[in-house]
Amino acid sequence: MGKTKEKTVFDLAGKFPIKENTLRIIIALGIAGIVLIFLSSLWDGGESGEAYDGSQSSVSAEVYGDNLEKELKEIISKISGVGRCEILLTMENSVEYVYLSNGDTKTKSIEPTVRGVAVVCDGGENPVTKEKIIDVVTKALNISSSRVSVTKLYDYQEE
Repeated sequence: MGKTKEKTVFDLAGKFPIKENTLRIIIALGIAGIVLIFLSSLWDGGESGEAYDGSQSSVSAEVYGDNLEKELKEIISKISGVGRCEILLTMENSVEYVYLSNGDTKTKSIEPTVRGVAVVCDGGENPVTKEKIIDVVTKALNISSSRVSVTKLYDYQEE
């Protein structure tokens, strides 16, 4: 009926005796955690803190704007009374730069928003055609009518 004294490596005022095997497990788990943290910093799923070269995001913003202009031109030219048309879009906030404390740059792409639309077409002087164009553009791009300008296309042959 004697008590067997456990072999302890660390004893906090006799309250929490830790066995030698338990200490080895704790140390092994700690090392495994450090290794996992190190490995996760090497592989971060493509969101590394690489320096921003500016080419990818700016090209994608330009492509986005060009595609939007083409789609608008295609749909507006199908409206009765429009005739030939040209479209200019102005965009804002295509890329957001996030600077990290270590000096690296991460980029976060934001879908560009349309700041304004200029439509120049043969039927731009007709108030009914003008209203149809403004209605299509404002609804397609979810912008206010104050951001859309419609005017007549200058024809060099009229002179």
